[in-house]
Amino acid sequence: MRGIRITGWGIAVPDKVVTNDDMAVRLDTSDEWIVERTGIRERHLGGTTSGLAIEAAQAALASAGRTPEEIDHLVLATTTPDSIVPGTAPTVQHGIGMRGGAFDINAACSGFVYGLITVAGLIAVGSGPVLLIGSETLSRITDMDDRKIAIIVGDGAGAVVVEPVDGPGGLLSWNMNADGSLKHLLKCEHGGTLFMDGKEVFRKAVRVVVESAERAMADAGLGPEDISLMVPHQANVRIIQAAAQRLGIPEDRTVVVIDRYGNTSSASIPLALNDALVNGRVHDGDNLLLTGFGGGMTWASAIFRWNA
Repeated sequence: MRGIRITGWGIAVPDKVVTNDDMAVRLDTSDEWIVERTGIRERHLGGTTSGLAIEAAQAALASAGRTPEEIDHLVLATTTPDSIVPGTAPTVQHGIGMRGGAFDINAACSGFVYGLITVAGLIAVGSGPVLLIGSETLSRITDMDDRKIAIIVGDGAGAVVVEPVDGPGGLLSWNMNADGSLKHLLKCEHGGTLFMDGKEVFRKAVRVVVESAERAMADAGLGPEDISLMVPHQANVRIIQAAAQRLGIPEDRTVVVIDRYGNTSSASIPLALNDALVNGRVHDGDNLLLTGFGGGMTWASAIFRWNA
């Protein structure tokens, strides 16, 4: 039996930082209004999905002490590919100088957890090290004059190197689901811009995150008291707080970085995980709850035991 562990991590964000006050210059809004409703204070905008992914991947490889030649496959979670055809993963593969399979996953904001589960499957059947990346340039598909959406989105990327280990490894359990009948709540058609029914997304998101997380914890034989850190998708601080409260996970065991990055879709969980790692919040043997939801609707949770 072959399990997985994470050996390296890295992020990339555009240099351009847009604060709430910057937003208020051109939109009918204010810093106070945005912070109260979303928890966001600033976001990074710009770049390309492949460019950010390459930068994050290179940082993760350096962290793991691996070269591109040592990586067997690359999995890229994104809702904002550089083009419709081809997928963006091969561009990233070429950009970092590796060989092997490379493909995109589009599960919206759940993409990184979907990707982690997919990578675990690849490794279980014989793959060597895999690069898993979440990279987004949501500002490219956003009407920046639409106050409801423009204040939320951010651009960025996060990557991890996932390696095989003998035995069960770090992924203790997972839960993955989708409901296509809810597509209309959060979508972007070809050539269009993002649309979101905020109230309905909020209501559905809290429910599915809680249900998914509870199932993942039950499958791992764990309770809320056993979760060292909850690393959620950074959609809205109110959703994070509501889900954590219902799960019985206190605020000091929840990672929140939405104030600095905004909603970066599939990049948000690796950005949050990186923040927890570099700030010493993750320790050997910790049980991490990674959980996200997004358009589709999709949702997924994973319990990951950190093994340094």
